[in-house]
Amino acid sequence: MTATMPAAASQPAADAAVRDRLARLVGDAAPALDGTPAANVFAAGCASRVVLDHVTSKWGVLVLVALSETSLRWGELRRGIEGISEKMLAQTLRALEADGLVHRDAQPTIPPRVDYSLTGRGHDLAAHLLPLVRWVGANAGDIVGGR
Repeated sequence: MTATMPAAASQPAADAAVRDRLARLVGDAAPALDGTPAANVFAAGCASRVVLDHVTSKWGVLVLVALSETSLRWGELRRGIEGISEKMLAQTLRALEADGLVHRDAQPTIPPRVDYSLTGRGHDLAAHLLPLVRWVGANAGDIVGGR
């Protein structure tokens, strides 16, 4: 019984070592000046998981990339991103706007005109997503075809 005790006692230390290594892998920032802990995408309760979910969803990535060069109206986004439903486009735009990545500019005209564009942070993110999307496009045939 005592032989299993050290293994059981060392498990939390091993788990902590893995968590530390993973945190260093993504370069977690230092805690904020107000004492708020640093974001850790590997921690279950981290708020970064919500943002990661929004920006890496299929529709989130496509909306961000579509807006990377110019602002677009809702209908232009709907027609340009084939397969997205009106409901999913509305939900995605709302989430990305709430995250501070997309700016919604509603003009009081008749009929109403709403333009969507990326914020500064949205442009920064899109610059990281574009190489990923290009890589996926270049390799999708081999990956899907190789099944």
